[in-house]
Amino acid sequence: MSDFDYSHLDGRLLQLLVAVVEEGSITRAAERLGVTQSAVSHLLGKLRAIVDDPLVVKSGRGIVATAAPNCWRARPACCWRTCAASPRPRTSTPQACAPPSPSPPTTSSATCCCRACWRGYARAHPQVSLRVIPSDIPDADMLREERCQLVISPRPPDASDILHKRLFDDGYRVFYDASQRKAPATLADYLAADHVTVLYMPRRTLDLDDELAERGIRRSFAVMVPGFSGIPAFIRGSTLLATVPGALESGAMQGLAHCAPPFDAPRMPMYMIWHLRHRHDPAHSWLRAELEALV
Repeated sequence: MSDFDYSHLDGRLLQLLVAVVEEGSITRAAERLGVTQSAVSHLLGKLRAIVDDPLVVKSGRGIVATAAPNCWRARPACCWRTCAASPRPRTSTPQACAPPSPSPPTTSSATCCCRACWRGYARAHPQVSLRVIPSDIPDADMLREERCQLVISPRPPDASDILHKRLFDDGYRVFYDASQRKAPATLADYLAADHVTVLYMPRRTLDLDDELAERGIRRSFAVMVPGFSGIPAFIRGSTLLATVPGALESGAMQGLAHCAPPFDAPRMPMYMIWHLRHRHDPAHSWLRAELEALV
């Protein structure tokens, strides 16, 4: 958010913003305030122009506040209520409306973060903590409801209020226990083996399996696990094969032998994914830029 003239703000505009944010609807906000929907839209547009921020954005079938009003609300509640409920002289500067600091956040949440990236990130920014939660296949509500603030996944939800940016792509490798078997030299060797794969709930397969099925290549799955971390325990001490992203060589699959797939394998893209409300949030923008730089 850029600097703006606080003297342009008054209680009427802020009262309108409170109603829109709390109701999650311009129509319901208009009913609550006893004005027309067009009047709410007009005044909201005026407030957006003053502070240079969208203030509210689409979220599913409703709307939610961006980081700016949420930051203002995080100030003492009495400041927000006083500023929103009663007009102020135009010479005053409402405390509740101070712009958020662009400095790094002290705490952030994310899902599915690459361990190698995070190690470098933590060294550079020891004041930032990370909470990792299981995402399976992320859905839009995970971000709309702020169960997390940033998702790293190969599958962005298909929703107009969800944004994503490609970080990198990774090639697949075939992992196996070299003490139990040799690398599959041909496609016939590969298909003759039993395999371990990931099956997300309720029954969502990996994109690799979907593409191979379209080519008529079908593997024999002896074991299906809910995430990549469950694969190594079944590979070690067995003749099973697992075809997973190569980046796991330094993570979950560390210590296992691996080779290139004996067929033309697709690459797996990886995206960072976030909600529209955070598009202009300085702290969130900083976090995304840092992650891109590390990658």
